[in-house]
Amino acid sequence: MFMDTYVQKEDIFDYEKWTAQLVDLRNQYHKNSPYPHIILENFLDEGALNRALANFDALNQNDVWINYIHFNENKKGFNKVHALPVHLQSVVRQLNDSDFVRFLSDLSGIKNLMADDSCEGGGIHQSTTGGFLNIHADFTVHPHHRNWQRRVNVILYLNKNWQDEWGGDLELWNKEMTVCEVKVAPIFNRCVIFNTDAYSFHGHPEPMVCPSDRYRRSIAVYYYTEEKNPYKRATSYQVRPNDGAKKVLIKIDNLMLAMYTSIKGLLGSNDKFVSRILRVFQRPRR
Repeated sequence: MFMDTYVQKEDIFDYEKWTAQLVDLRNQYHKNSPYPHIILENFLDEGALNRALANFDALNQNDVWINYIHFNENKKGFNKVHALPVHLQSVVRQLNDSDFVRFLSDLSGIKNLMADDSCEGGGIHQSTTGGFLNIHADFTVHPHHRNWQRRVNVILYLNKNWQDEWGGDLELWNKEMTVCEVKVAPIFNRCVIFNTDAYSFHGHPEPMVCPSDRYRRSIAVYYYTEEKNPYKRATSYQVRPNDGAKKVLIKIDNLMLAMYTSIKGLLGSNDKFVSRILRVFQRPRR
């Protein structure tokens, strides 16, 4: 296991570069469909991201992962920021830095955004052949801060030489769940930023077919505002037009997740617990 360490954030986000484009980026962000979002290339310093990518191998060797395996997803995660290898920790701290959060607030137009230092539900994610994440809208309130409304997601990809035929594209679906409007290949140093609400449906639902020694790797960080009466709902998985008989199992899985989210908020339990409970509904995907 890794020792708990605190790593100062590096200046690996080029504020001068991105701030100079902010007016155009903000306009694009709000015009994009199916909900406000933007896709940014060469997002962070390449050298820093190369070092962070190398840290993933250390995570595999130490077997620290939380396994998210149930009917609606098959992936691994790790969100203990203080226990991450140094270069991955540095990237996450940069994305939680107050100056970066201010940039996101200016980009999205959402005032008073707050970072989540615990990276609840986020942090580091990895999946390989067979991995998938059904289309969903995320939980809307932080499990341990009942007045924190979730507002913005940042997903940063770390996959070099990713092949289109392997799958794993992030899909953004419309509110009615009738069509996928955007597909985003998870390539190295590409960042996707989007508003998070009850209808920001996204995922990569088809099981990947990459070689077993290749991984879809990403860093996910979420941002909140403090509200008196936030809208509260657990992660909600959706049925695509051609999902057919999967509809019942998706709904059962949603009920399990809703129960777990309530327990998590009341007892302060962590995602190691849910990864065990949800294995009850584990089933191979074809």
